[in-house]
Formats: sequence, structure tokens, C-alpha cells
Amino acid sequence: MKELLLCKYGEIVLKGANRAFFENLLCRELKFRAARHGNFTISRSQSTIYIEPQDDDADIDGMLEATLKVFGIVGVSRAAVCEKNMDDIRALAKAYIPQFMAGAKTFKCEAKRSDKRFPLGSPQIAAEIGGEILSVCPRLKVDVNNPDVVVRVEIREFGAYIHAGQYKGAGGMPLGSNGKGLLLLSGGIDSPVAGWMMAKRGVKIEALHFESYPYTSEQARDKVLDLAGIVAGWAGSIRVHVISLTHVQEELKRACEEDYFTLLLRRFMMRLAERAAREFECGALITGESVGQVASQTMEAMAVTGAVVSMPIFRPCVGMDKEEIIQIARKIDTFETSILPFEDCCTVFTPRHPRTRPELCKVEAQEALVDVDALLEEAWATMYHVNVRPDGSRAFWEKRD
Repeated sequence: MKELLLCKYGEIVLKGANRAFFENLLCRELKFRAARHGNFTISRSQSTIYIEPQDDDADIDGMLEATLKVFGIVGVSRAAVCEKNMDDIRALAKAYIPQFMAGAKTFKCEAKRSDKRFPLGSPQIAAEIGGEILSVCPRLKVDVNNPDVVVRVEIREFGAYIHAGQYKGAGGMPLGSNGKGLLLLSGGIDSPVAGWMMAKRGVKIEALHFESYPYTSEQARDKVLDLAGIVAGWAGSIRVHVISLTHVQEELKRACEEDYFTLLLRRFMMRLAERAAREFECGALITGESVGQVASQTMEAMAVTGAVVSMPIFRPCVGMDKEEIIQIARKIDTFETSILPFEDCCTVFTPRHPRTRPELCKVEAQEALVDVDALLEEAWATMYHVNVRPDGSRAFWEKRD
């Protein structure tokens, strides 16, 4: 019995003349992920991608799990295939479908005849195969309105396929179909969610992390790299750029009023982030900001910190409350890592009474008390890079030239 995966994609089918571009990106991502699970062929026809194992060593279970994290796929079915004649389809249904009926009380059978040369229509196919299933699973009852299991028979160009149930895919758009963005990645809950949300829209992710050693620890940095690895399981390998802000923070503490400290620090972050984004050919910055969540995320504060950059800033979490963000963090498995108790640079020298309604002219006056350009150059010179793979491993660690 030959098994394979049938992958359905969603909004790609609406892309008209550009559809092949998106399909090719999707197939390329699937081929990349398939390499870790054995010898598979990836092909597409009639708005479906076929993932077929080529030998007994191919891990179809592992490939199924990997496929469910590929953006652009809305549904995946594990199916068996046979020749396009009713005798073979009947035999396959009786041999293959009972394993999916454990615990089920009701089912229905549906058929789709994409190959119009097939002699029977869809209702006839569904009725005949439903009868065959009842012959080997007599305890089942047919329920066409609310069945426990839906069995589908598809008569397609290359053969007849039968499957029971469909796994929900990640949805969204294929990676790389909407450019590349630089994610400001902290060790908190929000920024990994923001990165995942933009990756779901087809944005390839690079990341920038700010550390403040020795005020922040190597454990805090490793936590961020672990988060990058989890997001990479969905978004592909992520190159994380790390910059030290230690001296910037010390200078701000020395020269500036305490209640402006967070705002000034974030303006430094945004300047460095824009420079990194341009250097690494990213078209936008991505942050995990949510309006009103903390003092630095009021409308006025975000305007002040965003004023120092000219490129787009994507804030996918901006209208979400914390519980909504946590729900996504749990779904993508970043939550438990995010809440590990290791500090990040934003918690160093935190003001007791931060400005929530800042005026740009006053922020700029405080900023004039330090040598902004010199501090930026000094921070930029500390940059190093870590390439984080989807399995969480770190491919290389290199200092900046």
C-alpha cells in the first residue's frame, strides 16, 4: 500500500498570474524540510501538493509534522493511492480506512472527481465506498451532518486517493514571498510572537538582539537564541545579530534624567536596528509592541522612538491584549521559554517613574547630553552573529570583521 501526503493551500489560489511564483516558493520550502526526513518527491497539480516517499526509509510521520509548520499550507491529509478503477478503490478503502475509525461512532463519505473521464460521478463513488467501509466496520453509522470522521475519495490526474480526516496546516503565505524583515528579539513573550506572525505572512525573518553584559548574563542571551530556534521551526533558519548596549546604558544613566532613560535607550535601539536592517537587506523592522502594555508602548512613546527611523515598522501585536499574545505563544511553544527568569537589557537601569506621554523636543534635549553618534559607532562595533537552525542548533558563531 502506497501512502503519501496531500497538501492543500489557501490564499495562493487567488494569486492569478503570479500564482506560480508562490507555488514554487512553497515547493522549495517543502523540499528543504523533506531533506531531513528521507527521500521524498514534491510535485503539484490541481491546487494540491503531493509529497511522496520514494523508499521504505522515508519518515512520513516526521515529514507530516514538518509540513504542518510550513506557511502557505492550510491542510494536510495522509492518504493512500491506487489505480483509478472501482475495484482497486474498494479494496483500498476496506484495507486502509478502518485504522482511522478507532473510537468513532459515525462517518460520512465524500468524493471529488477531478478527472471527469472517470465513469462514475461523485455521489455514486461516495455511496459505493461508504458501503464498503460499513461492510468492514459494521458498528459505524452514517451521519451526513455531524460525522466523527469524514472519508474522502479523490479521483485525480495521477490516481485515486483515499483519506480520512485532515490536519490543519499553518496557513498564511510561503516564506520569502513578502520580503525580509528584521525582528527586534528580546527574551520576552511578545517579540517571538511578532516574528512568527510576520513569518506567517511570508516575511523571511532575521533578528537583532541587544545584550548588556555583565548586567545581563550569558543565560539570558542563550534564552533568546533558544527562542529564535523555536521560531525557526516555523520560519526557517534565523540569523541573529547581537549588539551590546552596555556603554550606551551607562552613559544614559550618567548624563540623563532617569524618567527618560527607557525612551532614550529605545531610540538607540531603533537607530541600530535600522542600520542593521539596511546592511542585511531587510525592508522593515518588526517589534512586539502592543499599545498601552508598558510605559514605553503608549502611542506618544512609540511615536518618539519610531521618529528616529525612516523605514516601515511592523507591529503585528499592536492591537492585542496580553492574553491573546500568550495564546499564540503557547501555540508556537515559545511561552515556557519566554517566562524563564533571565533578565534582558530593557530591565537594566529601569526608571522608577518612566515617561508615558513624552514630548519629542524634551526627549531630544536629553539626548543632546550624550554623544549619540560615538555611542552608536561603539555599539555597532560589538556586533556578532549566530545562525540558528530550525532544530535549535547554532550553525556558526562569528565576530564582526
